[in-house]
Amino acid sequence: MDRTTGGAPTRPPQGVAGAVLLLGVLLAGAAPLIPLAVLVYRYEAELLPLFAVPLAVLVAAWRIARDRARDQLTDPLTDLPNRQALLLAAQESIAEHSEGYSVGLILLDLDRFRSLNDTLGHTAGDRLLVHIARRLHRALRSGGAAGSATRESIDDVFAGLPRHYRGRPMVARMGGDEFAVLLPGIGCPDSLEKVAKALIAELAAPIRLDGLLLVLEASAGVCVFPQHAQDAESLLRRADVAMGHAQRGRTSVEQYDEAQDADTPYRIGLLGDLRRALETGEVQLHYQPKVAFDGRVVGLEALLRWERPGQGRVSPDEFVGLAESSGLMPRLTDYVLEAAVGQLAHWREQGLQVQVAVNVSPRDVLNPGFAQRVAGHLVRHQVPAHALQLEITERLLLDDSRRAADTLAELRGYGVGMSLDDFGTGHSSLVRLRSLPVGELKIDRSFVSRMVADDHDAAVVRCSVELAHSLGLTVVAEGVEDDETWERLNCMGVDAVQGWLVSAALPAEQATAWLRVHRTGAPPVERLAATADRLPPVIKPALPPVVQAVQAAALEIQASPQQSWAPTRPQ
Repeated sequence: MDRTTGGAPTRPPQGVAGAVLLLGVLLAGAAPLIPLAVLVYRYEAELLPLFAVPLAVLVAAWRIARDRARDQLTDPLTDLPNRQALLLAAQESIAEHSEGYSVGLILLDLDRFRSLNDTLGHTAGDRLLVHIARRLHRALRSGGAAGSATRESIDDVFAGLPRHYRGRPMVARMGGDEFAVLLPGIGCPDSLEKVAKALIAELAAPIRLDGLLLVLEASAGVCVFPQHAQDAESLLRRADVAMGHAQRGRTSVEQYDEAQDADTPYRIGLLGDLRRALETGEVQLHYQPKVAFDGRVVGLEALLRWERPGQGRVSPDEFVGLAESSGLMPRLTDYVLEAAVGQLAHWREQGLQVQVAVNVSPRDVLNPGFAQRVAGHLVRHQVPAHALQLEITERLLLDDSRRAADTLAELRGYGVGMSLDDFGTGHSSLVRLRSLPVGELKIDRSFVSRMVADDHDAAVVRCSVELAHSLGLTVVAEGVEDDETWERLNCMGVDAVQGWLVSAALPAEQATAWLRVHRTGAPPVERLAATADRLPPVIKPALPPVVQAVQAAALEIQASPQQSWAPTRPQ
């Protein structure tokens, strides 16, 4: 047939060359070029080599694009999926969401890996991460690692999961020493927590590296869609919140709890209002007295109070915890120190010599320059260091006991008093307790308030008193609210008490009036008898002498034209 004539259908190229050509065009993703290649092969076969160059370019470009896409979704060190790949997989799993279907996420972080990395070197650290990645991948492959020697094998964990579980686990490296496990189909937080604990046990198996036998610890946070989060980004962020809480609390595994999250809309608004309140002075200090059993005032504790405009009073536990988790704690601590030391200066000008205790966060004590900042407040207000006492918690002993001891020793060198607050609720050891330069131990109210009804709590209080006295510390009991508790603490040898039975926390003006009455000690018995007739019927029952003195003094201040307050117990 003449080349210029048409009508006859063209036939595809025949033979090996034609097949190779068509296959190459298809592989290169250039299907639109197939008709042109067929025509050239049929009528100008000698021109076929011209297709080789563009075909090679297309194949090379396709391979480069494929490798680049793979690299973008793969961690180069461990060859595991990376953060972006995990998010894409989570998004796909959530998109397949149907009623009753959930997606679980476990976020794992190795404890103290940085110190291992610094000690062994980054090369050894990288090899360790590769080993951990392989171990996690093996543990979750096909729902568990056969023959695991851990206390609770992954096989046993997966065997106990709900029957509707139908997802395939995905292990990803998020960066650094952080790994994630995506578990589509698992919607029970307790089941996720069980898997997380089994994975941590798997990681705790000894690893031999460069002749050293290493035992790793890890913390994990678990989060579930749709119970805790509505999208992949929120799922990952909230799992990170839970993991951070597990690390701080040394609890190994934690489920997401909105109360711990500083980034909910409510808490974001609360944080903004707290920043503004510190700028405008809306946050106030109230002062709760500490008294000895002979009636002497041994000091006052400064307690935070905040009335949020239009919202009412905010619990100190809520906004102090928010400040600590958001990085606002140093500013809040400086605010409290400035107010407390300023009030001390004001009282000293009026002849009221008293010590004020201020609670400080472990993060404050571990912050470089904290001792100098405290000294700066004292110098600025010309207040002697012994008039200020700092209350720390047992958690400080867990974070960095040596660094904390150095900072506290510097403060003690200035003359600042030290008190260990909430004793008995933490995890401190006696060795660490002995190393801290504290002079006072405060027994937590959770033990004091139940010691009359619970013999175990009474035993804890008694042992704490004996331990503190053997270390040369004075003992203060918090949360004293009834007469029998007062008497038992007195018999146990407690040095001072604090609580509603003595006085509520008072604003500065009312605390000033209270101190003016009590600066010379308890009123004489004659004055107590004279004021007893004026007491309301609800407080006529016999009380310890110093408590009677406190209530009598409160009535006198209430009757004064300058003061109109009276401490009462909460109903």
